[in-house]
Amino acid sequence: MNDRITPRRLKGFRDMLPEAMMPREHVIETAKAVYRSYGFSPIDTPALEFSEILLGKGGDESDKQLYRFEDAGGRDVALRFDLTVPLARFVAQHAGDLGMPFKRYHVGAVWRGERPQRGRYREFVQCDFDTIGTGSIAADIETGLVISDLLDALGFERFSIRINNRRVLAGLLDRLGLAASSVPVLRALDKLAKVGADAVRAELVETAGTTEAQADEIVGLGGLGDDVDTVLDGLGSLVVGSEIGERGRRELIAVVEGMQRTPAGGRLVVDVATARGLDYYTGTVYETYLDDLPGIGSICSGGRYDDLASLYTSQRLPGVGASLGVDRLLAAMEELGMTRAARTPAEVLVLMFGDERLADLVALADGLRRGGLAVELFPDARKLGNQLRYADRRGHRLAVIVGETEWEAGTAQIKDLATGESREVRRPELAAVCREALGR
Repeated sequence: MNDRITPRRLKGFRDMLPEAMMPREHVIETAKAVYRSYGFSPIDTPALEFSEILLGKGGDESDKQLYRFEDAGGRDVALRFDLTVPLARFVAQHAGDLGMPFKRYHVGAVWRGERPQRGRYREFVQCDFDTIGTGSIAADIETGLVISDLLDALGFERFSIRINNRRVLAGLLDRLGLAASSVPVLRALDKLAKVGADAVRAELVETAGTTEAQADEIVGLGGLGDDVDTVLDGLGSLVVGSEIGERGRRELIAVVEGMQRTPAGGRLVVDVATARGLDYYTGTVYETYLDDLPGIGSICSGGRYDDLASLYTSQRLPGVGASLGVDRLLAAMEELGMTRAARTPAEVLVLMFGDERLADLVALADGLRRGGLAVELFPDARKLGNQLRYADRRGHRLAVIVGETEWEAGTAQIKDLATGESREVRRPELAAVCREALGR
């Protein structure tokens, strides 16, 4: 009888091999460094929450995608679908200890039972940052600056940060007599870049209950152009007479003016069709697209949510922030050739020539690490060709070769595994020459 279990995994979930985890960790470490540079502090929350904490916070679609079940204690629980709703619960619970405003970042897995597709999975990592406890536009401006600095730090040069304000949209819907239908209208509008104008127009009529003329006007918001000043001027007539719409336009202008004083201003696009599909957004919203790969969708999104924490506390705790979609971004980086194939973080492999020099090689590798290098020592005295093939497969960049001849001469060979070129250096200079060869 064969009792072996067939190794398999659920659809929409992945095993992460080293060559996938290496660039992932690079993205996350880069994001953490940018967040910290603005004063954001790390937190963590449980993957599992009481279902009532999560239900109804992201909308009907998010509720349908929840991984929800009854645990062994009979409790109604669910896996978090994002990191923002748990943050609202967290802040409401710990507000007295945190001090306001509170700036946090959080990197963690989230789960949504949606249809898997390119760059989108049922389990994925979010990399969030948020400012809680202030309604100041300064925090909205800073959110846009963090997004820009983050993409810069990751090596992207061509990207656009599309911003809007949900209050502007509320004013437009009020003028069209659709204020009562704002939730289905905004959910449909949020899909414009993904499914196109015709599909959104059909959803507006069939699901949101708009007329054909209203649907045409809503879809037409995406055609106001990309020139920031032209769009902001055009919004004046679209929201005139709506208090909430005019307030949204003023806030949008303030965010634009603040960002335009920095290099991030050149990446800014005011897009009145940007809505963000989650129900809890109330003000500024952001979507970030790669100019060279727009079809992959937004890779960093977020916005202002002034009322989310009020579901858990009477204390007013407005918030604003954004989330980096790590998995989608990595899919884009791979497609654009921005990731290096490697299975190891060690740049240098020290080759093994026999047990008689084991202690010497251990000391040599240790000295290179102390010299600021990531170094692996091959454990077995195999043929030189076998060890070099191992280095190629693993993605090492340099091989250090110290045979008996080199030991007696006080030298070492450095082999560049990309070019195949070798050179001999004196061993006291080995760490410095390796750093130079690696572009340090």
